[in-house]
Amino acid sequence: MPAFHRHRISLLFNANKVYDRQIIEGIGHYLQSSKVSWDVYLEEDCLARLNYLKDWDVDGIIADYDDPSIQQALQPLTLPIVGTGGSYQDTSLYPPVPFVATDNYAIVDTAFEHLKQKGLQHFAFYGLPQNKNHRWAQERENAMADVCNKNGFKCSMYQGQETRPETWLYSMNRLADWLTSLPLPVGIVAVTDARARHLVQTCDKIGLLVPDQVSIVGIDDDDIARNLSRVSLSSVSQGCFEIGFKAAKLLHKRLQQKRSGIDTSARTPIRMLVPPIGVVQRQSTDFKALQDPYVIQAMYFIRQYAHSGIKVDQVLDYVGISRSNLEQRFVQECGHTIHTQIHNEKLSGACKLLEQNHIPLASVAKRAGYPSLPYMYAIFKKHFDLTPKQYRLQLSKTND
Repeated sequence: MPAFHRHRISLLFNANKVYDRQIIEGIGHYLQSSKVSWDVYLEEDCLARLNYLKDWDVDGIIADYDDPSIQQALQPLTLPIVGTGGSYQDTSLYPPVPFVATDNYAIVDTAFEHLKQKGLQHFAFYGLPQNKNHRWAQERENAMADVCNKNGFKCSMYQGQETRPETWLYSMNRLADWLTSLPLPVGIVAVTDARARHLVQTCDKIGLLVPDQVSIVGIDDDDIARNLSRVSLSSVSQGCFEIGFKAAKLLHKRLQQKRSGIDTSARTPIRMLVPPIGVVQRQSTDFKALQDPYVIQAMYFIRQYAHSGIKVDQVLDYVGISRSNLEQRFVQECGHTIHTQIHNEKLSGACKLLEQNHIPLASVAKRAGYPSLPYMYAIFKKHFDLTPKQYRLQLSKTND
């Protein structure tokens, strides 16, 4: 039996970025599912050693081509390379290597459609200052302008400042100025989850209600950072895992061609665009078109504090008008009472928590705002004719 040929593969990615981490995960999945014989080298700080790439004894490379320094360092090399990164409307900007890209236009279009379906009529985009390291950000800004124009809407664009500790306060004050200039209610697409969190924090500071006045969609769906703000963030989940899988598959094919003596140098490099998975909706776009300012305030308070076990009286104290007045306004706008809205919010929260199998049922009850686990059982039996445990099992079967 002939011995397997093992290839030495280098991955040039920044594992601190959620985008790169998910691509690496996809590459790993291809290795496990295809059983290729690769020794993978993932440099902890690849940027520090780019000048010595020619000395690396590797057979192939998968790299983040959104980073111009990586792209430039790889340019002289002749070994099989596959690039990953963002898509470009101008095809001349693509590198001369096989390339698997996240579809920036589709990402922005997905975020816009999510906001438009909420009934919003005003839109805005919060991007990044122009920078050669952030060409993908400019692509997303251009896409937002085009998508809004095609749908007959105007769009306010704001790039803001590069955020640094020494300029943080100034940057957030300028962001506040921009937000207060926007017509309300408004839907804002942020170029990344990090920029979306800036919006949530600034809205909270200046008294704009999220999502009742400002609905926000980020991009990346960063599991680690999505709950850093008090309002959980809706975000576009990119197809990064698939990008990594396809990139590894492409490199595998290139390595096989090289071993077979097939010359691919004269061929037009393969380019693949990977669409987003979709919007993961959370509180920041849980928007319903409301007109009454008192109902908007009440709805905001309920969304924020229903899981703390609030009662109707606390909502009344926050809004500052009589119970009969607010109840009448609430029923007219929403079709049900304040108490029902608090109940719905707690039930919805419990259902979302039950999707996470690792959370104990007692913790679900407490975090959803119920006084006890038996009380939550009674609510679920009444509404679903299922216990919370049965509801969770049903969810697991559906997901399988």
